[in-house]
Amino acid sequence: MSTRQLVRAAFIAAVYILLVYFFAGVSFGIFQLRPAEALTLLPILYPEAVPALFVAVMLSNILGGLGPWDVFGGSLVTLLAAWLTYRYRHSWIAYASPIVCNALLISIYLHLIFEVPYWLSVVGVGVSESVSVLLLGIPLIKLLQRRVNR
Repeated sequence: MSTRQLVRAAFIAAVYILLVYFFAGVSFGIFQLRPAEALTLLPILYPEAVPALFVAVMLSNILGGLGPWDVFGGSLVTLLAAWLTYRYRHSWIAYASPIVCNALLISIYLHLIFEVPYWLSVVGVGVSESVSVLLLGIPLIKLLQRRVNR
């Protein structure tokens, strides 16, 4: 990894953590609005975003107070989703992977923590993730693509 990529990865992680911190009141739970999740599409443009997002989610989820399941489970799900986003960056799968991975996998432990039905958790996380990824992440990627292609 070049110095430029290392700095970019650190910046991505820092921005993610700050966004979770500033929106902490709505960033945790079954129905959440985590604007930081817009950054989960960054592996489309930057491979270094994959480890950056993993570290950022691990550190951010310490703030949430949901325990080791969220700290380690959430970061591993993010690592999987980020890798899939990078791997399929030229396909619609890149945009769907953070939504699907979070909805199906994060819900496994959230439904236990919050004692709600699994499918309610899937819907809550899926809708929440969709808002962040589709309404915030896609415009972010389009903006960055225009800047990169100048």
